[in-house]
Amino acid sequence: MSDLAGGKLRLDEPAESVARLTIANPGKRNALDQEILDAIAATLPRLDARCVLLTGSEGMFSAGYDIGDMPGDTFAEEAEKLVAHPFAGAIEALEAHPFPVVAALNGHAIGGGLEVAISCDLRIAAAGIRVGMPPAKLGLVYSHTGIQKFLDVVGAARTRELFLVGRNVTVEEARTWGLVNAVVAEDELEERALALAAEIAANAPLSLRGNKRVIRELLSARGALDPAVEAELVELRRACFASEDFQEGVRAFTEKRPPRWQGR
Repeated sequence: MSDLAGGKLRLDEPAESVARLTIANPGKRNALDQEILDAIAATLPRLDARCVLLTGSEGMFSAGYDIGDMPGDTFAEEAEKLVAHPFAGAIEALEAHPFPVVAALNGHAIGGGLEVAISCDLRIAAAGIRVGMPPAKLGLVYSHTGIQKFLDVVGAARTRELFLVGRNVTVEEARTWGLVNAVVAEDELEERALALAAEIAANAPLSLRGNKRVIRELLSARGALDPAVEAELVELRRACFASEDFQEGVRAFTEKRPPRWQGR
């Protein structure tokens, strides 16, 4: 067992050719901060396991970005900095890892935590948990690359439901959407996830690497945007970080009250 990110990310090898990364930030519902994200991005390229298992600790997968405690005077800058660099780096490391990555959702996966999960190749989840994307309730414009992943996994109708309604859904409903591959009893999740990872790791490494690469490149080609349109979407997202509504949305979420939107 290795402790990374000041103990907020743990690495172990629970089976032959299987590496397990466990998000361990329970005091913040396993929220993803810069240390955790940087550790994920730095660790994945040096793993030689033929399957990586990503999970959470203490009954929670991840509540998403850790933006609740950012100072008000630098809120926009710090929020954009977290989302734009370390989060993107961790996501890219998951997608670019040459061998399959399995997310074992032992608890709720919300916002950025859910994007981390769908950036993995397969998802197995504990019964009774919830998943959701709250940007509409925070005043956040999500990245076009992140939304594209949801379009690839669950299609346009369900992506609109996640991002425009903003409600959390049960993992049982998410299973019918194709958002997760399997739902198992909570007390069976660790064993079943490890068995799946071991089964994958026992497969031919050339096939694992090659098929993952083919799938990724086909999806990337289908989602290609005109450079001018992509620049416009990036700016749309960048501008939201400085908006009054985004700051109000995060404050309201932290204070557990309805937000008072201003439309600016």
